[in-house]
Amino acid sequence: MTNSNTAPHPGESFSEYRERLRALGVKMPTEKMIKTPKEIEGCREAGRINSLVLDRVEREISVGMSTADIDAIVVSELSALGATSATLGYEGFPASVCTSVNSVICHGIPSRNEILREGDIINVDCTSVYGGYFGDASRMFSFGKISDSARRLIGVTREAVEMCVAAIKPYETRLGDIGHIINSHAKKNGFSVVREIGGHGVGLAMHEDPFVCHTGLPGRGLLLVPGMIFTVEPMINEGRARFYIDQKDGWTVRTLDGKLSAQIEYELLVTESGVEILSK
Repeated sequence: MTNSNTAPHPGESFSEYRERLRALGVKMPTEKMIKTPKEIEGCREAGRINSLVLDRVEREISVGMSTADIDAIVVSELSALGATSATLGYEGFPASVCTSVNSVICHGIPSRNEILREGDIINVDCTSVYGGYFGDASRMFSFGKISDSARRLIGVTREAVEMCVAAIKPYETRLGDIGHIINSHAKKNGFSVVREIGGHGVGLAMHEDPFVCHTGLPGRGLLLVPGMIFTVEPMINEGRARFYIDQKDGWTVRTLDGKLSAQIEYELLVTESGVEILSK
């Protein structure tokens, strides 16, 4: 059920709707943040392709493999599906996928020298371009016997994302609600949330507005309306939320205390009835 105060009136144009709610003090998305039906179909297909790439990684990833081997799997599957990587060459990023192991929060660069070992956890973050549209998601993998804390960390991260999916209601949910859900769930379980790096609009480019912070206040921030496509991708740390960027490569984001970090990313479309997962 939608809120009658924030739902559009019959026959009301989006610009009229936006101005009416702005007059009520509601933060509204711009028209640029709302995808057309054609764009939604393109994003839906790109998201499907992106999930297929991650499916192949899930089938083949194993102990003893290097993170460069993961990159090779992604390149091979993208080529087989007629897609390309959005990350390769993006602001100089040198690989087709991000591989973030253990205490790496995000933007890990695949390497022949980084070998997956029993007890490791890894986030594999893939952004695919298909037909000019972008699909974006990431998954966590673990190997052999991992610590109880690592298992809980991954589980809590997954739960937080699923809780957001369940909570999104068009014309009611705000971006602050998403951040509040994630941060509250992480803190309740003894973990912390990175707030400076977050989700984002996606579809016609890899990074679009709005920025999706994974901490927030309920009832604050942009109102979510049908046609918005964005990622929810909390980075939840075992220890403190503080981080640093490795100056050796200018990309790899690491926990300052050396403790573990987990991230799970879904690409979401807000619909008239709720939300559709385009890629995960």
